[in-house]
Amino acid sequence: MQSAAPTTPQAPSRRNLLAGLGLAASAPLMLGASPRTTAVRARPVTPRATGSRTVLLRGAALVLTMDPALGYGPLGALDNADVLIRGGAVAAVGQGLQAPAGTWVQDVSGKLVMPGFVDAHTHLWQSAIRGGCTDGDLFGWLQRCTDAQRARLTPATLHSFVRLAALDAVQSGVTTLVDWVDIFAYDLVESYVRALAGTGVRFTYAMFPPKPDGELVARVKRELVDPVPLGSFQVATHAARAIRHLNHAHWETAQELGVMLNSHVLERPEQRADDPLGVLADIGALGPRLLLNHAIHLTEDEIAAVAAHDARAVHCPLSNMRLASGIMPLPGLRRKGVKVALGLDGGTNDTSDFHALMKAAIGLQRARSTDAGVFPQVEDVLRMATLGGAEALGIADRVGSLTPGKRADLVVLDPAALNFAPRFDWVGQIVFNGRPENVDAVFVDGRPLKLGGRLVDVDTARVVREAEAAATRIRSLA
Repeated sequence: MQSAAPTTPQAPSRRNLLAGLGLAASAPLMLGASPRTTAVRARPVTPRATGSRTVLLRGAALVLTMDPALGYGPLGALDNADVLIRGGAVAAVGQGLQAPAGTWVQDVSGKLVMPGFVDAHTHLWQSAIRGGCTDGDLFGWLQRCTDAQRARLTPATLHSFVRLAALDAVQSGVTTLVDWVDIFAYDLVESYVRALAGTGVRFTYAMFPPKPDGELVARVKRELVDPVPLGSFQVATHAARAIRHLNHAHWETAQELGVMLNSHVLERPEQRADDPLGVLADIGALGPRLLLNHAIHLTEDEIAAVAAHDARAVHCPLSNMRLASGIMPLPGLRRKGVKVALGLDGGTNDTSDFHALMKAAIGLQRARSTDAGVFPQVEDVLRMATLGGAEALGIADRVGSLTPGKRADLVVLDPAALNFAPRFDWVGQIVFNGRPENVDAVFVDGRPLKLGGRLVDVDTARVVREAEAAATRIRSLA
């Protein structure tokens, strides 16, 4: 796959990055919204504006905590409940909670509260090629759309595309995402991380080095990702027999850094010849620090091996349909106890709609099996989209449920909409009727990123204009 050559960063890069982010003690960057534009908008007073770190979401009609110990059913549901957020964490969930002095109280009566979505596999920069090469399979799409556009990226255009896609994810209810990135020039990586951090989303930057270069990978982690409070790091790879030496180098680097190895595996049947699972087993990577994206064309023996070593997998149903790649054997993975998350998969999804993603995960299995009782059911897919994703990434101690003590990454859904009402079974309606426009509010680490159906302090029109201009610039180079 083509990629730009590494460049030498300017000396002040790290200083400029940290100064630009400013996220250690504040909410997301303004992202182009001028003070005048922001001032004239009718917005509620937020904890960020008042300096308060305590928030009370009062009177939700339904709270899905994803913690059965907190409520009823497998999703830990609570009716007519409150959620108290203090210091960026969930402090309490229950009925009639008291608001400490200085608390910002947000009325969410009639609405639904649940953990934010965990997008465990994406490629944000591919917003540059949304809707492109729609008649291509994986290989045709890579050759005609992905490779050509990636080679033309500059730091400025890349920033515009990543910011656009990350904000789209946030406004759709994604609070954690894992971005698999095969862009390795330092100045491009710096721009990428700045764009991610500026949105306020919790993110993992999974870096694919095209050659064994542990020093560069460690430097990116140390200088660009680690200073971002909500950022984390993984090493990405393409497991294949022909590049086994590179896979081994990537695994060694991941071990040295104490992070997960993140690999595409058996997305297409033709990749069977690459023997990706055999390679990962040979280099010793098969284990809980391995994330397998797609994992569609696994044999029963391979599923058993993945389960026995507690490796994790990511299902990308919308992308897999788009590229005619096949259907992940979710019921078989479930029977063996494999931890499976959901992923939007960037440009081959063309949307950040997690409701559509969940519905597709259910629908594909039913269509293949002609069995409406097949795994996953609604409760299963909601768990995969939240706590299951956190478990697959090894961060379930921090996010994925509204368990007190975990970070306050959550969404508020408004069911009072033409596509959602009337109430029949709200849990089922979240999956089968929900759309991004039902996401009324998004909190990450206790900070509001979306309120009243609008992104906070983001001039979305300007974000779109800059992405359109960036697309025009890179296509003029063709």
